[in-house]
Amino acid sequence: MPAATVYGREVTMKATRKNNGSVLLVVVFAAALLSAITIGILQMSTEEIQLMQNQIGATEALATAEAGLNDAFARIRQGSDPNIAGEPFNGGSYTVTAGASAVSDLLITSTGTTSQGFVARVEADITVGSSSPYIVRIDKLRINE
Repeated sequence: MPAATVYGREVTMKATRKNNGSVLLVVVFAAALLSAITIGILQMSTEEIQLMQNQIGATEALATAEAGLNDAFARIRQGSDPNIAGEPFNGGSYTVTAGASAVSDLLITSTGTTSQGFVARVEADITVGSSSPYIVRIDKLRINE
């Protein structure tokens, strides 16, 4: 190594190594790690949003089916036919059928469908009073069975 004189002293110069390549490798690895973490968090958030939308759709379908059941009860109280086909409700629709029940007077089945295609079903075994306005008693209620 060549020697140099600085302020009257002889100083030897040492060769320095450049670490530019290894620093770049560490930076690329850190960026890839942060990207993978970010993508994972975004994926989890997307799944949570989808689960929430499914829950909302199922709840809307159940509310629609319950509305059909209530409509059928109102018709029975008035002495009308409780069967309803495709009644629009809240952007979706419900269908109600009445039939024989092994438990009580009637089996009322209401199926609610939302505009997004979610479906829920509510069944009620009911007993109907003998005089108008007819009293409706729910003996057994089944939801999505």
